[in-house]
Amino acid sequence: MLIEYGQALGNYIYDIFVAKFDFWLAFGLAAQLAFAARFLVQWIASERAGKSVVPMAFWFFSIAGGTMTLIYGLVKREPVIILGQLLSNIIYVRNVMLIFKSRQRQTETLSG
Repeated sequence: MLIEYGQALGNYIYDIFVAKFDFWLAFGLAAQLAFAARFLVQWIASERAGKSVVPMAFWFFSIAGGTMTLIYGLVKREPVIILGQLLSNIIYVRNVMLIFKSRQRQTETLSG
């Protein structure tokens, strides 16, 4: 029985990652890697600072991974991915805008 489950799992993995491998699967995997990289960047920055830090690279990886995942969802016609990533990307871009606005104010305060 355990052997049958192992074979079924092997067939399932083969079907998903080998038999159905195409450009869009590779693109979707790259999108997930870009999206996951943001957590690695955030973790490293926080460890170096000794406190929780969200660096700009986190937001850039969020936008890149989110946009790529949105494109993947559009191509694959996945409404859950489309809605989730569309709304998420709006938030990521808004955070970057707020960071730039805050930095501009700080620069004006220092130079003014």
